[in-house]
Parts: sequence; structure tokens; C-alpha cells
Amino acid sequence: MSQPQSGPSDRPWDDVSRFPTFVDHLEDEGAFSVREIVDNLDVEIPVDGIVYHDRGIRVPGYDATFVHEPSRSRPAFSLEVDTVGPRNAWAVFDAQLGWDLYLLQTDDVAALAWVSDEEYKTEEVTLFDSKHDALAAGRFSFGVFCYSGSAWQERVERIQRTNAPAYLKRDDGTPVIPQSPSEFYDYIGSTATELRKDGGGAPPYLGILELEVSID
Repeated sequence: MSQPQSGPSDRPWDDVSRFPTFVDHLEDEGAFSVREIVDNLDVEIPVDGIVYHDRGIRVPGYDATFVHEPSRSRPAFSLEVDTVGPRNAWAVFDAQLGWDLYLLQTDDVAALAWVSDEEYKTEEVTLFDSKHDALAAGRFSFGVFCYSGSAWQERVERIQRTNAPAYLKRDDGTPVIPQSPSEFYDYIGSTATELRKDGGGAPPYLGILELEVSID
């Protein structure tokens, strides 16, 4: 996948909290949604909708659900997005890479990000002393941003103005709004089939096995 690449999110984060038993808890529960996670926090975070972030791809949805995947050939978990409109978005991750889930907060938005040990060791260890520091600087490839009110409505209207399966964010935070599926796939340098096969050629240390981003 040539564009966009793994890189920083569009903001630094004031508050970073870690959920160290994320994969084990998911295996015990079978599945849980982003809204369920947020509802069980000690802090109040309003959520009218979410946006799934995958290396710059942004897919708005009403919720997203983590699912333990016991029937695959290797330990895995997936994320399924309850998308806005006739879109399809899900991703499958290699559960063997040592994942941590983080809650990230600023004054106006919160996000959940999951980062593998291998991604940190490969991309960030020379720049940051810990995963925590890397996350605070916005360095993560996968996450779910939580929005409410006008901020959520803006993202609904943005995706409804296009027939593409998703929009994109450059590293500087500016949005790219493809107008068709072909324009979207041309921009990221990958086909829908390639995304499903190996996450669009993602390097193994990112831990993404499959990615579906399409529109009916």
C-alpha cells in the first residue's frame, strides 16, 4: 500500500492510559465493542460515532467491535466496523505480536489505539523510550477515534459526499476525499483483493493479516 503509509496521527495526546491484558481479555470475552469499553471507563467520554484509522485510511461508523478469532490457523483477533452507509470495513490482526490497547485523550476527542511490540521495536524504539511516549506523540498505525456532536456530524457528511469506501488523512492531518472506489484504491496503491489478502502488502511487524475496505 503506497499511500498513506504508517505514520503519526493528526494530534499529540495529553492523557495516555494502557490496557495491558487486551488480547487475553478479548479471548475470555469473545467480543466487545468500542462503546462497551468506553461505557466501562471511569471517565465520561461522549460517543455519537467512531472513525476507524488504518495507516491513514479513515472509515466512519456508529461503533466497532473487537472479535476473538479462534478458528484461524494462527491466534488472531479482528475489528468489525458498523459503517456509515453501504460500506464494509473489517481487519484481522495477528494476536501473537504482543499487543497493548491504549486510551488516548485530549480536550476535544478520545481514541483507542492498539500497537504491537513489533511495530514499536521496528519503527519507534530509536525515537521514544516507551510505547507510552510513542502513543502520546500520535505514533500508531491502528486506532478508533471517538466523536460526538458537530465533530461527528462533520465526518458523516464528509463520507456521505463520496461514493468511495473511505476517506484518507495525510500525515499533516488534511483530509483526502476520493469520489469513487477506483480513485480510492488508486490513491492507496492497492486493490480490494490485495487488502483482503495481506492488508495491502503491510510489513509483518504491523501484524495486520487482512483488511476489507469496500462499498456495495
